[in-house]
Amino acid sequence: MRTFDLTPLYRSAIGFDRLASLLEQRAEAQPSYPPYNIELVSEDQYRIVMALAGFSRDEIEIVTERDSLHVTGRKQKDDVQRTFLHRGIAARDFEQRFQLANHVKVTTASFDNGMLTIELVREVPEALKPRKIAIGDAAGVISGDNVKTLEQREAA
Repeated sequence: MRTFDLTPLYRSAIGFDRLASLLEQRAEAQPSYPPYNIELVSEDQYRIVMALAGFSRDEIEIVTERDSLHVTGRKQKDDVQRTFLHRGIAARDFEQRFQLANHVKVTTASFDNGMLTIELVREVPEALKPRKIAIGDAAGVISGDNVKTLEQREAA
C-alpha cells in the first residue's frame, strides 16, 4: 500500500487540512460490497444506484450528515436454518459512505427489485455563483449594464 506524506501541505496551506484528510481516507482500501454506480444525470443532478440483492426496504437506512451520505444495510437473521451447497449472493451487513461536495443534497431515494436509487442535486446559492464584475473608469463610472451573474449574462 502506498503512503503519502502530507505534512508539507499542512505547513504551507491554511484551510486545506480537510482536503488532506480526505486524501488520506481515499488512500485506504474502499469496500467493494455492495456494488454501486454513480451517474451524472445532468449538470447539477447525480444518481447513486446500489445493487442490494436479498435486502428488504426495512433493512436499509440512509442518513445524510453535513457533507456525507451513509447507506447502511443490516440483514435480519432468519429463524430458518439453511444448508447452502453454493452461496453466491452476499447478503451480509454493509456500510457505505459517500463524501458529498458542497451544496449537494439528497432529494429522493427508492428501492425496487433489489436496486436502491438515490437522487442528488447540487443547489448552489445565488450569492455563491460566479459574478461578472463591471470595470469602471477612473471616476468609478460604469458604462453598460450593471453587475450580473455569469448565468444571467449568458442567458441574455
